[in-house]
Amino acid sequence: MNSGDLPFKEIRKRDGRIVPFDARKITQAIFKAAKAVGGENYSLAEELTGEVIKFLQGQTLSGLIPTVEEMQDMVEKILIEKGHARTAKAYILYRAKRTRIREAKSELMDVVKDILLEENRGEEDSTYSPANKMHQIALAASQKYYLDNLLPPEIAEAHQRGSIHIHHLGYYSKTLDSIQIDLLPLLKNGFGDNRNSPPRDLLTLFFRTAEIIQKSSHDICGEQSLPFFDKVLGEMIRGFKVKPSYDELAAGLKGFLSYLGNLPSPGNDYIINCSIQLGLDTTAEGREVARLLLEETLNNKYKRPRIIFHLKKGVSLMDGDSNYDLYMLALHSAMRSGNPSFIFQDATYNISQGINACYFNNGLRVAQNSHGTPRGEKRGNIASVTLNLPRLAMKAGNQELFFVELDRLLRLGVRQLLHRFEVISLLKCKDLPFVMGEKLYLGSENLLYRESIRDSLKNGLITLGFCGLPEAVHILSAGEKGEKDQTYAMAEKIVKHMSRRVESFAGEYDLNIGLWGGDHCSLKGLAEKDRKDFGIVKRVTEKDFYSPSFVLFQEDEGFEKKIALEGEIHRCCSSGYSSRIIFSPGMEAAGAGEIMLKLLEADIGHVCMSSLNEGLFR
Repeated sequence: MNSGDLPFKEIRKRDGRIVPFDARKITQAIFKAAKAVGGENYSLAEELTGEVIKFLQGQTLSGLIPTVEEMQDMVEKILIEKGHARTAKAYILYRAKRTRIREAKSELMDVVKDILLEENRGEEDSTYSPANKMHQIALAASQKYYLDNLLPPEIAEAHQRGSIHIHHLGYYSKTLDSIQIDLLPLLKNGFGDNRNSPPRDLLTLFFRTAEIIQKSSHDICGEQSLPFFDKVLGEMIRGFKVKPSYDELAAGLKGFLSYLGNLPSPGNDYIINCSIQLGLDTTAEGREVARLLLEETLNNKYKRPRIIFHLKKGVSLMDGDSNYDLYMLALHSAMRSGNPSFIFQDATYNISQGINACYFNNGLRVAQNSHGTPRGEKRGNIASVTLNLPRLAMKAGNQELFFVELDRLLRLGVRQLLHRFEVISLLKCKDLPFVMGEKLYLGSENLLYRESIRDSLKNGLITLGFCGLPEAVHILSAGEKGEKDQTYAMAEKIVKHMSRRVESFAGEYDLNIGLWGGDHCSLKGLAEKDRKDFGIVKRVTEKDFYSPSFVLFQEDEGFEKKIALEGEIHRCCSSGYSSRIIFSPGMEAAGAGEIMLKLLEADIGHVCMSSLNEGLFR
């Protein structure tokens, strides 16, 4: 149809703009739909375009400008009436896809507007800098891209409605979640321009350590942890020709902590996410490092970096052990500020590995390895997805259906993890130039610059997490006699069920797939989504976020039973779990130590703590 034959010259777009009408756009849309079902006749597409315009002309009042929506409705009508049902279906699907893309763009623009106008900024938030705003905008655009273009539709939908939560979605195809940095070889052998040039003084030692953390943060989107930090620094200091004085070491560590607490990062909400592990070294230098770090944490209430204190029989756990004094200092600091957290190396599942297991601050555990020697250093978590158990319980309504749907959700979760593993496996060594190029990751030792990182990745973890277990069992056990005992029994049943399924996934796919207790810090939006769909449910959706664990409050009735339940959950979570204990105000470190022994007896592996006056979470 020639432009001179058109009954109208303009068309109204969805946003109200009036633009010149171009019939070729209708023809091209019809032809694309026809090609999708095997059609090749462009002339027929032109004829059908003429029929659409002719029909619309008869339906439109003189002088009125037709809209894009009216035009598309007529295309569907004419295709069906003229016997092109398959082409009509393809056109409807194409139209729906374009609608989703437009809606996604609109949603993204709303997010960008909120970021630019700072509508969600708290009054005391001083970190919302222009650079941070640009980072947030880029992250929002990246998340939208992955949801709309890369993820399988059913997985994207599950994340958007809140059935699952994909961690670090904005980095989906670009990097790994976390790493345990084997610091000593990097310091001794050097890296980059400093190769074969180990630090010879305290200033260089701390500068190199900070440089390693900063360079690693460019490749990793989550937490970097420094295992056995006191042992590493102690060994390096013993190699100095001139040993630093106590005051020099104190000043150096204070400056190092301050620097890490303010070190910017391309990810992690523009704040470096780093943890330091210590507590097992009994040398004079290592103990001095540990003591100074703990004193700085106690006196200044540092929130970053997080300290993780290792506990082990014969080393730090009992009065008379070499590092018992450091343990008491760590307990005093933890009850005051929530920092450090604690690892029990004598938990049965840690002892069974024959190594000192490494943990991240969120309780994620690195030990076993189905593709190599069990170890923590030079490994980490590749990616995580968390299952929203309260939502599943509210949808199911009863216990029998809950476990049926739980199996489906677990299978969906592992599909998402396998999809992400395959996507990340496409990365080359050059794409993670420090972590892989400088051989920080296990299995990367012989990687060439343009070689795939797939074989190295097999040493890492992929983790199925869960959140809201206390809320879920409250829903499923409501109204039953002996509700608390029923709640604990149901919690144990759910976790054991998940553990068996995840163990079977690990065997089926020959990967380090583990069950993890989840991280409440990144899951605050789930309760809000469920509140919109299910309304206010007492002790469930009325919360700001779901519980990461059954919080152990010292004054709780049935405290011993709750400890036993937490221990069972720890044993089921091959990739770790974190218990949280709240002490009464005025509790002394020695008294807290007695309760900590009960946690060890129950087989708890990782615990965070605070006193009641410090709040529930730190």
